[in-house]
Amino acid sequence: MQRLVYGQQLTDIEKNQIKRTDFNYTDKYPEGLKLHPDSELSKFIVREILSRAQISSSMMIKRFDSWNEQDKFLTAYKRIDDDERNILSMDDRKPVSIVFPYSYAILETLLSYMMTAFFRDPIFRYEGYSPDDVMGAILLEKVINLHCNKFKVMLNLHTMFRDAFVNGFGVVAPIWKMSSNQKFEGNALINIDPYRYLPDPNVAAGSLQEGEFIGWVSDTNYINLLSDEYNDEDLFNVKYLKLFKNRGTSIYDVDNSARNLHSGVFKEVSDVIKPITEINMYIKIIPKEWKLGESQVPEKWFFRIAGDSIVLSARPAAFDHDKFPLALISPDFDGYSPTPLGRMEITSGLQGVLDFLFNTHITNVRKAINDTIIYDPYLVNSNDLKDPKPGKLIRMRRPAWGMGKISDAVKQLQINDITQNNINDSNWIVSLMQKIGATDDTAMGALRSGGPERLTKAEFQGTAAGGISRLERVAKLIGLQGMQDIGEFFAEHTKQVMDKEEYIKVTGAWSELLKEEYSLSISRGRMKVSPDQLDINYDVLVRDGSIPGGNNNGVYLKMFEILSQQPELTQKFDIVKVFKHILRGEGAKNVDNFIRQGANIQQNETIDQEVQKGNLIPLNQAG
Repeated sequence: MQRLVYGQQLTDIEKNQIKRTDFNYTDKYPEGLKLHPDSELSKFIVREILSRAQISSSMMIKRFDSWNEQDKFLTAYKRIDDDERNILSMDDRKPVSIVFPYSYAILETLLSYMMTAFFRDPIFRYEGYSPDDVMGAILLEKVINLHCNKFKVMLNLHTMFRDAFVNGFGVVAPIWKMSSNQKFEGNALINIDPYRYLPDPNVAAGSLQEGEFIGWVSDTNYINLLSDEYNDEDLFNVKYLKLFKNRGTSIYDVDNSARNLHSGVFKEVSDVIKPITEINMYIKIIPKEWKLGESQVPEKWFFRIAGDSIVLSARPAAFDHDKFPLALISPDFDGYSPTPLGRMEITSGLQGVLDFLFNTHITNVRKAINDTIIYDPYLVNSNDLKDPKPGKLIRMRRPAWGMGKISDAVKQLQINDITQNNINDSNWIVSLMQKIGATDDTAMGALRSGGPERLTKAEFQGTAAGGISRLERVAKLIGLQGMQDIGEFFAEHTKQVMDKEEYIKVTGAWSELLKEEYSLSISRGRMKVSPDQLDINYDVLVRDGSIPGGNNNGVYLKMFEILSQQPELTQKFDIVKVFKHILRGEGAKNVDNFIRQGANIQQNETIDQEVQKGNLIPLNQAG
């Protein structure tokens, strides 16, 4: 394992080039600060960032070996040694050691459940504090859902879920992003590779807001940075990277993961496509102590350095929410560890045993199908025995001619298959992995097999409910951890940064509500939303971890039948809401779109009473 070292040493030529070159960034430096790469302030900031990065990486690197094992289980399809390479070189049809992909199957089941639980429109739901905030919360929800669709936030969430189950945690950074054509902007996410995450080692994984700093390493290139510099007033010093012989080379420009083993393709580095490695870090500082101002009150600042030497950004975080803008999930956390175990790590020992049982059986079978022969080379021609072709002729050597005792010259050894029960034992290992991972056969979409008796409805429902309840717990934790934080960040960033009007799609019951109760203009299912309409107080509604069809809707269907036949109950219960709940439980989306708009449905008795009062007129009497 490659160990990170402190800092990067520039050559004397590079130092002199930087010292005597001035690209005139003075106007872009914040608060009149002197952040030329040769300035003492710039060197001080670089030292402080690198020292924290070193402390954090020294802790994180201890987890890399375990993570590498998971990468091999989940991405490598073969794990062969030199002997097996020789076997394949002679005959590529022969079986060799493989990774039995059961950990992958468990991971797929976990991810499928999380996607079903959270990837429902809208992904993030909001509710206004007071009656004055109700309309704004509806619009906020619609605007953020538009952002999620435009910038494919679901893909980032999927990666976050996967990181959490494999590495123990998944981290994302909510950002305000501009589309490539510069015509749309909004909330988006970037994923932070666990191998390149730099947390404060003194706080637990789920308490990142309590740390002194938090950071991550990322790769970019010179052209992208130069383009960003023209559009971002907080980015500077990019042109100094051109003076470096190796541009943005960093001690962190390494790939410590084993994800590339499945393809054999490794990161290529050349002078033509050389990446620039950045360290991004939020730190709580006292500005006066860092010579970044006169304030002695702790503030959150954001720093960005490239090539371990050039400060590209140094500014107060300046978020209204006053938090580190990162969200983390860790569904199997213990509440104390800065780097908790992942669910796939917990079952990795069993995965290793499973691979051993399967591959030793394959090895024994490969051995058994080859002849193991003892022969007397004085009596039998060795080259004839080595010929692998069927129907071969084996010649006796001259001393054996006419002796008639061929059985004494050649004898085949009997091979016993001591691994014949390995496959049965593998089923037992698989069963244990399923129980630990909360992914039994029903969760994986398979029914129980074996035994003459049939699978009963009660058995199926009981087994499914038990497995789903465990997965619901995991999903609920994820909702309370990262999903709630992301929802809050998206809302706060929208309120603070959004400065353009946006058009949102409004259909179904929301359309009628906004038109009738709030007199908002909606044309062809679209309406314009201005930033001031979103300046509200709100709550983020966290999903409960359940999935459509997982709550035993049969009970609700029976309840609905009883309600619909009992007038006394219909006076106490809202039968329409009960029916809508059943539809949503079965996975129906946009249930309100099926409701007739503009129709005033009333009981017959009520209509007769209104006619007698003169409030309603039959159609045949209307003028």
